[in-house]
Amino acid sequence: MTFVRNELKMFKRILHPELPEGFESQKQEVVDAEDKKQESSAREGALKITLHILRKMNQKELADTLEKSKICLPHGGTGEVNNEHELRQIETTTRKQARPETAIKCNDIFKPLTGQDKPIRTVLTKGVAGIGKTVSVQKFILDWAEGKANQDVQFVFSFPFRELNLMKEDKHTFIELLNHFSMETKESRISNYDKYKVLFIFDGLDECQLPLDFQKNKICCDVTESTSVDVLLTNLIKGNLLPSALLWITTRPAAANKIPAACVDQVTEVRGFNDPQKEEYFRNRFSDEDMASRIISHIKTSRSLHIMCHVPVFCWISATVLEHMLKHKREEMPKNLTEMYTHLVVFHTKQKNEKYLGKEETGPHWNKESILSLGKLAFQQLVNGNLIFYEEDLKEAGIDVNEASVYSGLCTQLFKEECGLYQDKVYCFVHLSIQEFLAAVYVDKSEGTFYKSAVDKALQSETGNLDLFLRFLLGLSLESNQKHLRGLLTKTRSSSQSHEETVKYIKEKIGENPSPERSINLFHCLNELNDHSLVKEIQRYLSSGSLSGGKLSPAQWSALVFVLLTSEKELDVFDLKKYSRSEEGLLRLLPVVKASRAAL
Repeated sequence: MTFVRNELKMFKRILHPELPEGFESQKQEVVDAEDKKQESSAREGALKITLHILRKMNQKELADTLEKSKICLPHGGTGEVNNEHELRQIETTTRKQARPETAIKCNDIFKPLTGQDKPIRTVLTKGVAGIGKTVSVQKFILDWAEGKANQDVQFVFSFPFRELNLMKEDKHTFIELLNHFSMETKESRISNYDKYKVLFIFDGLDECQLPLDFQKNKICCDVTESTSVDVLLTNLIKGNLLPSALLWITTRPAAANKIPAACVDQVTEVRGFNDPQKEEYFRNRFSDEDMASRIISHIKTSRSLHIMCHVPVFCWISATVLEHMLKHKREEMPKNLTEMYTHLVVFHTKQKNEKYLGKEETGPHWNKESILSLGKLAFQQLVNGNLIFYEEDLKEAGIDVNEASVYSGLCTQLFKEECGLYQDKVYCFVHLSIQEFLAAVYVDKSEGTFYKSAVDKALQSETGNLDLFLRFLLGLSLESNQKHLRGLLTKTRSSSQSHEETVKYIKEKIGENPSPERSINLFHCLNELNDHSLVKEIQRYLSSGSLSGGKLSPAQWSALVFVLLTSEKELDVFDLKKYSRSEEGLLRLLPVVKASRAAL
């Protein structure tokens, strides 16, 4: 009995952490580095497992006491690698935003939080692609330069990883590296940076192509020692070089584990737009209040579109497409992601034609070779996990480097070209989702076996990097989307038999009980294919109130988890008994328990 009581106390300590803090303007969640090592999904599920075991041991009183305590589950960052596609992370973050949290300002990230005694040297800021990490960095630098904040810092150096990649074969002293990025300090010949308060900002860790070998890299403590850029960076981050300097590193979540936890004092997360800010964006974007209201109303009718508007870039995409369609009274408005991105590509192609041909086209006049070359580049780099590309990548995709600006001009809003300090050109799509869509356009086929193979490939991916690509690929198999891209897709008009076979195959895969992340994406795939039968079946169970006593199949359990996790209703307190009292139900519903603030 003493052992059980001690274990209960331990679980309570684990499941009652301090609520994290978050950015005010950028909605960033602060996670203490020590806490994050302790948090994991296994521990969250331990509460329910403990209740089950206690009741099996006839310790009903202890179990009831623990159950009634409404133990809150942690919602901070964890030490585990996140294997969800970023769209799933957006869905999770959307839920977190509805919860009350203390906020801190972007300019205050290096100020210790209440109760923190240790000074903050290194801050790691996470956020999905297009959420506003670079904008946060730019605002911080602007406010500092204009004398509005952080005036105790004498020097701020910004190092985009996409430019550091170009130096991976070079050797420099740390002073030489600084001078490459700052002509002012080179001219002033400053070398004693340990005498000043200096901030180094490393933007885009996910774009880093350096090894960052913290284990094997040699120790370097001298700013005048010439060595590789990789050695300089790892020693700066570890504190061997300029230990008094401040460091701010930004990254997409999947790459956050490139930096050892011991080297990070504070982890923050850029949250993007909450629901009121989504509406505010559209009302600020359009002076026509009626148009703004109609766009907001339409987006709210689609859960997937509303979730994606959490990302500022997707608000821009939605505003661009829906404004054009409302002004020209063009057909039915897009209701899912594939339809939205299809109309985006069509719109920008027509816009290009109007600009260069001087007349409005009734249909898009495709430069098929150019767009499919971009699609090939998008697909090749998506498989490799790359968001940025260099000249050799363009050559491999069949794009003439000397005419790259033509491609940039052709798809100005889809693909952009940047010149770094080295005058080497770096290429990227405006947002990861555009890269994923063009990749799907490039590989689109009509055979049912091809779609089955794509489903298998996405399920095999440990990182989920093909999840949204798969949704686009399946969405493009529908005639309703193909008709807008005629002349561009390799093949069109997949048969109704092929469509039915694909839907059946996805349902079979759901029934095989894949991981919750992959299962949820398969339901999104069914949504892109306009099949809602499994979800409607579960919703009928929920409406009738007969769920808790019924025997559900694996596919139905997955459908229930999907319905609960994608519901607009905030999972503030999740009452497991309403849905199942069995051990199987407990295990099946753990993803929902994890997403809830508290569980009964």
